Amino acid sequence: MGLRSSIILLPVAVLLSLVGSSFATNSVHNTFVHCLLNHSEPSHPIAAAIFSQNSSSFSSVLQGHIRNLRFNTSTTPKPFLIVTPFHESHVQTTVVCAKRYNFLMKIRSGGHDYEGASYVASQPFFLMDMFNLRSIEIDMESETAWVQAGATLGELYYRIAEKSKTHGFPAGVCPTVGVGGHISGGGYGNLMRKYGTSVDNVVDAQIVDAQGRLLDRRTMGEDLFWAVRGGGGGSFGVILAYKINLVRVPEKVTVFQVGRTLEQNGTDIVYKWQHVAPTIDNNLFIRLILGVVDGTQVAKKTVRANFIALFLGDSESLVSLMKDKFPQLGLKQSDYIETSWLQSVMFWDNIDITTPVEILLERQPQSMKYLKRKSDYVKKPISKEGWEGIWKKMIELEKSVMYFNPYGGRMAEIPSTETPFPHRSGNLWKIQYQANWYEAGEEVAQYHMNLLKELHKYMTPFVSQNPRQTFMCYKDLDLGINHHGFLGYFKGRAYGVQYFTHNFKRLVEIKSKVDPTNFFRTEQSIPVLSYVEFRKLITEKSVLSLLFGLFALHWFRNLK
Repeated sequence: MGLRSSIILLPVAVLLSLVGSSFATNSVHNTFVHCLLNHSEPSHPIAAAIFSQNSSSFSSVLQGHIRNLRFNTSTTPKPFLIVTPFHESHVQTTVVCAKRYNFLMKIRSGGHDYEGASYVASQPFFLMDMFNLRSIEIDMESETAWVQAGATLGELYYRIAEKSKTHGFPAGVCPTVGVGGHISGGGYGNLMRKYGTSVDNVVDAQIVDAQGRLLDRRTMGEDLFWAVRGGGGGSFGVILAYKINLVRVPEKVTVFQVGRTLEQNGTDIVYKWQHVAPTIDNNLFIRLILGVVDGTQVAKKTVRANFIALFLGDSESLVSLMKDKFPQLGLKQSDYIETSWLQSVMFWDNIDITTPVEILLERQPQSMKYLKRKSDYVKKPISKEGWEGIWKKMIELEKSVMYFNPYGGRMAEIPSTETPFPHRSGNLWKIQYQANWYEAGEEVAQYHMNLLKELHKYMTPFVSQNPRQTFMCYKDLDLGINHHGFLGYFKGRAYGVQYFTHNFKRLVEIKSKVDPTNFFRTEQSIPVLSYVEFRKLITEKSVLSLLFGLFALHWFRNLK
């Protein structure tokens, strides 16, 4: 009899010793663990999924899915407890008990949250880590799959390829990203011009709501189902799984990656790219990456433009298309590589495509680094003079990198209100600003992050305005941090309208209905605006606060 099958036979006192002796000195935490143990289903005991700070595996479990070294230091706030559910009932029990004792819960799937908001907090919290819930069930007859939140994209792609060489899924190109966080924030990849975002291909979901109920699309209703397809993680419930539509891909696809510096006519090529990439054949996705490198002259820097592409077709067809639409890039026959769609995922992650595809099952990234990200959307082409200014600024700052991801195609056909993800027609491309470094220390971090902020500020005239739009999956706490007091809605609106534009209001309405006490919350979750909040104001006996709150509710309800 194994631990998980026999553990139910042990008394609660013994079970508490299994999760760490630290709870003996903390009655509140001790009571919380009692609640978890007493309310777990007898057939699925939860004790083996609980780790206190005194547990021998606590550090390895916590650090196992930290993907940004900025949040893996001795001073990074740690959870007082980690729960790693291996059954859906564990999630339900944890939500019920956490809500009973008003504990802040963070939810992590893959750990790629750029700001660590899924596993770090400034106040006491515990972590629910979903990595044990990672099953993938594929039904080729219906061309659908159920994938649990703790699975990685690499695992999903690999399992799809096991069943079919002509199916894929539109999601990210980093195989170690967790499915739960990726899809809940919108999700995208190099299939989006053909098939849209990840959430555009979600047809059902399983969640645990704030009451601990296990819901699917039918039982949660269409409003909540709309919200969990791109409204961000940690706002509406715990995502257990998504049901996705698989999409058709050719048995052979074509990829290429080439670089051109400013000395190699880079300005004219980039200028042409911005007109071609969003309008070319929907089967072709050409990402542009800009970075600073050594120039041909000694001690002089230049900008290199890297173009990396996926084409859903053979190389002969792509050669013809590029000669017709983008001859300025000057590709040679040897630049084109035909491969399977699964191997193209490896190509995009800088993995040699001759490597066994089982590498996609590895959950640890190839390398770890400190990082910061920001994002923007561009709606109008940039003039050559504008590009020349950007080159000068990049060379001045030197360290930062920009990724340009073209839109158009299917992205321009889907209404902006179809899902919470609003960035559709009218966007030419999205920018991801990257700062990466490998040295520890706060001064080093601030140096790199300040350079990135300066580049982001310089780009202001070239990007969307009123609001300046950003991508939810590229979380950026510079946009605002919400402490969810009585001004929580207004603090939430600061970042909410940039992530969701006109869809933010509907997200707040749904949040206020399904989670009025704001149990599910992070630094940038969807805020509530409800009478529950105003009852709190009354208990504060502050007439000014109450009047302000009533005004806010009236203003919100009349907001167009």
